[in-house]
Amino acid sequence: MRLPKQLSMLLSGFVLALIVPIGGGAPAHAEQPQRLPSYVTDLAGALRGGQTAQVQSAIDQLYTKDHERLWVAYVHDFAGMDAQTWGEQTAKASNFGNRDVLLAVAIGDRGYAFTGSAPESVSEKQVDQLLIDQVEPKLRAGDWAGAAIATANGLSAAMNDSGGGTSIWAVLILLLVVALVVGAVLLWSRGRKTRRARAELEAARKVDPADTAALNAVPLPALDARSKELLVDTDNAIRTSAEELRLATDEFGATATAPFTAALEAAKNALAKAFSIRQQLDDDIPETPEQQHTMLVELISTCGRADQELDAKVAEFDAMRNLLINAGERLDALTRDLVELTARVPGSTATLAQLVAAQPASVLAPVHDNVNMAQERITFADKGIQEGRAAAARPVGEQGGAVAAIRGAEAAINTARTLLDAVDTAATDIEQARAGLPGIIEELRMDLGTAATLTKHGGPELATAAIAARTALDQASADGATNPLGTFQQAVAADTVLDKAIAAATDRKLAAEDLARRLDQAMTAALSQINAASDFISTRRGGVDAEPRTRLAEAQRSLDQARQLTESDPAQALTAAQRATELGTRALLTAQAAVREWQSQQASSNSQTGAILSGVLIDGMLRGMGGASRGGGGGFSGGNYGPGSFGGSDGSRRISRGGRF
Repeated sequence: MRLPKQLSMLLSGFVLALIVPIGGGAPAHAEQPQRLPSYVTDLAGALRGGQTAQVQSAIDQLYTKDHERLWVAYVHDFAGMDAQTWGEQTAKASNFGNRDVLLAVAIGDRGYAFTGSAPESVSEKQVDQLLIDQVEPKLRAGDWAGAAIATANGLSAAMNDSGGGTSIWAVLILLLVVALVVGAVLLWSRGRKTRRARAELEAARKVDPADTAALNAVPLPALDARSKELLVDTDNAIRTSAEELRLATDEFGATATAPFTAALEAAKNALAKAFSIRQQLDDDIPETPEQQHTMLVELISTCGRADQELDAKVAEFDAMRNLLINAGERLDALTRDLVELTARVPGSTATLAQLVAAQPASVLAPVHDNVNMAQERITFADKGIQEGRAAAARPVGEQGGAVAAIRGAEAAINTARTLLDAVDTAATDIEQARAGLPGIIEELRMDLGTAATLTKHGGPELATAAIAARTALDQASADGATNPLGTFQQAVAADTVLDKAIAAATDRKLAAEDLARRLDQAMTAALSQINAASDFISTRRGGVDAEPRTRLAEAQRSLDQARQLTESDPAQALTAAQRATELGTRALLTAQAAVREWQSQQASSNSQTGAILSGVLIDGMLRGMGGASRGGGGGFSGGNYGPGSFGGSDGSRRISRGGRF
């Protein structure tokens, strides 16, 4: 395995710096690059006593353990060459392979080079640490043997730190254990989750709806369940209050009940807002958990306000409707109402019989049982009146039963009246349906024609509504004469649903057309920006580093993604195209900044620097590449430049580092 290229070049440069002579010319004992005869070559007499054997032992241990070959050369200087050049030429002359590295030390110049192919498992950072923390200190101290031994031991340690792997069996066993633990946790948590959800809901029921701070602390699932409970409870309370208020208004007049009417209307408005929030939560447009939490807190608080509007008037309302004050008069009035309803029963019965004879059973389904139900309510009211009179006749303090009896009788009589009214108006309703049937049939046909033009944007909702409307149209055309009310009601209901689906499909069509227009604009902008950045980088690639190239590649990937999603998901395609434009812009801006920086670092501007900037020549020193240049021949004697050629950026992880010590 090899060291990263930048690490390689830094090492060679460091070696070159150490090897270059301090004086103006090459020293008398200059050693030219040569084929190394052995792993330890000491042309400078740097090793004493048994140090050669110690260095050789460390080199042998490195090879035995890690199969990496370390060569060490001690010279007086590098014959006027830079460290990288001397090291690379020596490595080439010595026929180095992919597992050879050279530590060359110039004793006289106090310079060194580290050149060759780094192990793949050793990172640039590890090589930097090895040279800076272990090798250079020993070179500065003149411990020539110690520097070589530290290099061998450091390479071995780095290879084993990053090269060791975990047994595949150990990984499999670990995964199996994790799977078993996860399975057990899931089984245990399933029941625990249910119990916790019940506990959280019970706790939520105890929270004051007006306390938003406490509601914010309630978990989302419990908050959602509590909101549904409150909606039902509040709606029931308002409906009951409305019935009571209607009776009170009949008794006391609109002026006396105006405060209660205002309170009821305020509660209804609050409830309507709460239902609106619930609808938003239940529709097809998703909200984030944070948005859901905020909306649920508002919903619960709104229901709480609705309850408060009604509760604030309870005492006053009860005082006004204290039926014990005029219980006798109220019971007499109820008796008169009861007599009136009882007298209406025979006529309603006859009307119903006529309807049954004239109309199909399906037409009369809504009123078929109305007379029987009215008679049941009349009987209940009669019993309540009798119980009320008996309770009102009791001594003071024992008359409480009269209130409940009177209210029960009032509710029963009101219901019976509604039931009989429905029977008496059924014939009129049928005639109105017969008259309106041609119009609704024509409207269905028109709406079905409109729906056919919106199939692409209607989705399942429009398709279902169109099927139901077509069925209703066929039914109305076939059975309208014999069953006008039923077919009319079915047609009206189907047309209402179809109108809603058409409106939604129309909105989606307009939105889709707008989205397509915006997507086309975004794709054009992205392509233009990417082309501009690509042209700039291509014509100035010698001065452009990795960041703008990365942004350009990601911009192209986003544009390709947008093209793939254009038909299946235009919204995501638009997002991808917009991101491509943004990345293309960033690529161009960062590339321009990199070129300006590169140009500012050049000593002068000439044809050679222009060729390097445009990529005609490859600058080996560019962006920390040290003195290494791509293979393939060529170059200029005055610098580290060479023409580009076919192939990868580097055939192997060459290293060429060094410096002074």
